[in-house]
Amino acid sequence: MNRRQWMVAAASLAAMPSSASNHGIERAVLDSMLPRDMPLVDRYKLAVDIGFKSMEVRTVKEDSQAQAIHDAAQQSGLRIHSVMNQGHWQTPLSSPDPSEVDACVAGMRASLRQAELFGADAVLLVPAVVRDDTTYEQAWERSQQEVRKLIPLAEKHDVTIAIEEVWNKFLLTARDFRQYIDEFNHPLVRAYFDVGNIVHYAVPQHWIHELGTRIVKVHLKDYSRNKGFVNLGEGSVNWPAVRQAFADVGYTGEATVELRGGDREYLADLGQRVDNLLGL
Repeated sequence: MNRRQWMVAAASLAAMPSSASNHGIERAVLDSMLPRDMPLVDRYKLAVDIGFKSMEVRTVKEDSQAQAIHDAAQQSGLRIHSVMNQGHWQTPLSSPDPSEVDACVAGMRASLRQAELFGADAVLLVPAVVRDDTTYEQAWERSQQEVRKLIPLAEKHDVTIAIEEVWNKFLLTARDFRQYIDEFNHPLVRAYFDVGNIVHYAVPQHWIHELGTRIVKVHLKDYSRNKGFVNLGEGSVNWPAVRQAFADVGYTGEATVELRGGDREYLADLGQRVDNLLGL
């Protein structure tokens, strides 16, 4: 799609009926997308300058790093809304190896602690990975057992555990995802929905309607069934239908772009694409 075609498509989306308005959604950026050759404060100020009001950060290893991120965000005026837990792929909660489970639990403890420091209200968790030593059913049972143990800590920090669906051979249907969340029966265990992750095998707007108010956070990616992940508006996602689905379920919260990083011009264009595609 060239720039002229993109502008025509954006104008068409912007002209959609007000019933699909999503003014309760706030666009956000992933910290790793910001230019790494700039000091933290300058990176975050750049995000604010081009219209991002909040960001998602990854869990860091040292408390001093977390404090530096907190201070830079405060100085720049960029709010940290969520934390992306690290290590849950290599050492998942669903592993039969206790040492791997312990490592993931330790990562989640750090993530929840850092989320409270940042003032973030959610931690992203990939709860399980189906692999040679872990069946689908075992992934379900083992991960739920460990997440339940983490709920008191989530309560202590007042941070939601946001379960994400991703290419981990787990939660492969919207019904499964809904049931997995519902079985916790707890307001601090909800869904982190990624628009692009499921296009390869499902339809995003169907999942949005199925999950409804269980969705606490959103990742924005686009996916082409021929090319893989592509820029927003250039893949197979039916954005008008996604936009309407978010309006239908009353989603209000952050929509965080999760794509490759780039310079100011690239990031500004991404922000404009989010606004046009979601009617912000």
